[in-house]
Amino acid sequence: MTSWVGRTAAEIAAAVREKRATPREVVAEHLARIEKLDGRIGAFRVVRAEAALAEADEVGSRVDLGELPLAGVPVAVKDNLAVRGETNRVGSAATPDTPAEADHEVVARLRAAGAVVVGLTNVPELCVFGTTEGVHGTSRNPWDTSRTAGGSSGGSAAAVAAGLVPIALGNDGMGSLRIPAANCGLVTLKPGSGVVPAGISDGDWFGMSENGPLATTVEDTRLLLSVIAGTEFVAGTESVRRDTPATLDIAVSLRSPLAGVTISAPYTNAVREAAGLLIKAGHQVRRADPPYPLSLGVTSLATWTAGTSVDAQGLDPRLLARRTRVHAAIGRRFVKAVRTGKAREELRERLEPFFAEHDVLLLPALARRSPKAEAWHERGWLRNVLANTSYSPLTPPWNLTGWPAMSVPLGTLPSGAPTAVQLVARPGSEAVLLEVAEELERRQPWRRTAPVD
Repeated sequence: MTSWVGRTAAEIAAAVREKRATPREVVAEHLARIEKLDGRIGAFRVVRAEAALAEADEVGSRVDLGELPLAGVPVAVKDNLAVRGETNRVGSAATPDTPAEADHEVVARLRAAGAVVVGLTNVPELCVFGTTEGVHGTSRNPWDTSRTAGGSSGGSAAAVAAGLVPIALGNDGMGSLRIPAANCGLVTLKPGSGVVPAGISDGDWFGMSENGPLATTVEDTRLLLSVIAGTEFVAGTESVRRDTPATLDIAVSLRSPLAGVTISAPYTNAVREAAGLLIKAGHQVRRADPPYPLSLGVTSLATWTAGTSVDAQGLDPRLLARRTRVHAAIGRRFVKAVRTGKAREELRERLEPFFAEHDVLLLPALARRSPKAEAWHERGWLRNVLANTSYSPLTPPWNLTGWPAMSVPLGTLPSGAPTAVQLVARPGSEAVLLEVAEELERRQPWRRTAPVD
């Protein structure tokens, strides 16, 4: 008997379309794995076992089954996106316990493509921090369960890395896809502004938050991104800049955007290894640091806290964790200034000449390994902020600019857990990033699923 656990979404969908597998048997296998392992991983807040099997049967009976790009593929959805009939708690005790009347647009697109939603995944409260724990559970890195999976799409990343689902949906406002993907050895792409429907919260953190895929391969990343964006991201489509040469100019930077934060050896080594692979692929690779302004740390903190302040409006502060209350209170004084978008526009103007000269920026995904999987939600605000910024200072600039960015696994930590690199490009270059990531995957294949059995 063929097992579908550990297979890619592309492989599963092809088998279902060709009637070598049924959606029910595929979904049932993954539900059994969730029941077996998720007590150790903490990926899910809600598992929709009965509903998922019923929906799998519905997919199997569709007359267009042979045309569905995600036919019968089990998928997990981050718990800040509406799933019809399920509550949307956003990691908090303060949010309404009311079932959603309709799917979020990207969830609706997944279902239209034949995917089956097996559950909603854990997030830190209001998706604020780069570690995932709180009143609904703690998400651990399946490669090293003593460490956090990251955040805020930590549950989604843990689910994919543990083989509980082949793909998952998350979103990224300051690194919330790339941070957990880098921790858990996954591929992800935060699309540029407007590529995928957002609608994640009240204003999408001033337009910084973007929905995106979490997967084990570049092929699955491209597949899921194409479904939720409603367009294909392959060479020869409108997604590729027509003036982009086959040989790319790739800038390599090991500099942290935040003054005083250093990058540890495993992550600088991963970048050097990736640079060597891209040189062998024929690209022009050279050291060049983006001209980050000294004010970037202040801009990031102001926007981060202001977004939380907006999201916390109308919620009972007594039901929020102390770190969330403090974060929102600090952010209130910045909301008016952040809404103008002036600081973000100045950052874009400063960085645009760099990306006019270089097609792609290669840099570390993280500065160091993730913190321990502990009760961070019970600790003070400053301790949380320092823990977050010291290990993940490299993701926020690309939310502030609204430009596409990827995390791609490469290399390992002494523990055996994966390290990763980040790829960034100018607006409209999602397909270019996917092609560079595919080149890295082809030349240095990575391990797909953590050994958690």
